Amino acid sequence: MTLSRRDLEEGRMRAIYMSTVDPHRALSDDALAASLAATLAKKPAGSGWWVFAYGSLLWNPLFPFADAKPAVLSGLHRQFCLWSLGSRGTVDVPGLVLGLDRGGSCRGVAYRLPARCARVELALLWRREMVVGSYKPRWLQVQQLHPAGRSLTALAFVVDRAHPQYAGRLAMARQAKVLATAQGVFGSSADYLERARIALVTHGVVDPYLERLAVAVARLRRTPSPQRSSRLRLTDERE
Repeated sequence: MTLSRRDLEEGRMRAIYMSTVDPHRALSDDALAASLAATLAKKPAGSGWWVFAYGSLLWNPLFPFADAKPAVLSGLHRQFCLWSLGSRGTVDVPGLVLGLDRGGSCRGVAYRLPARCARVELALLWRREMVVGSYKPRWLQVQQLHPAGRSLTALAFVVDRAHPQYAGRLAMARQAKVLATAQGVFGSSADYLERARIALVTHGVVDPYLERLAVAVARLRRTPSPQRSSRLRLTDERE
């Protein structure tokens, strides 16, 4: 089952964590509202309503957007560094989802929310990304890929290294094993990986890290290895 907009409107993400993980792990409506208000207070004057997507938001944003631009974020990289205990795994068999962690760079897509509904849409986004407070929302500069060099300010969800679900930098073999076996309410960790990989390719980005993981996961699951997207003449991404 794929996460839907109705799930966010009805608070299903919180209900899942309250029932399967810990009633106190999911943030309350008041805590989410306070987090959003604090983030909006730090929004640079004159900046637009951009959101930087690097994981599940790439293929399933669940919000309307007026524009989408492939972009690169420097100083942070995409990594399976966050345990999933409900959506893509369970408490007994945790899954992994992507976060932005220190170092390197990350290519993704910047989505621009329509100004007329931006605050309402961000409130729903908070119910998704901040349900357990595992990210630190930050307004960061990203560089557009086309035309190259032009910058914009975008909201990015950076992993909170102090959060109990932070997995750290796991060995590739460990990541692959987790991704190959974990299953949660909204699907498997392997499906999450594959959707992220393909979504990036459709935007002209090949991430060697995700490509290597996809091959390793396919081998563990005894399924045909995905075609290496590096064979395509697309933009490459360095870890």
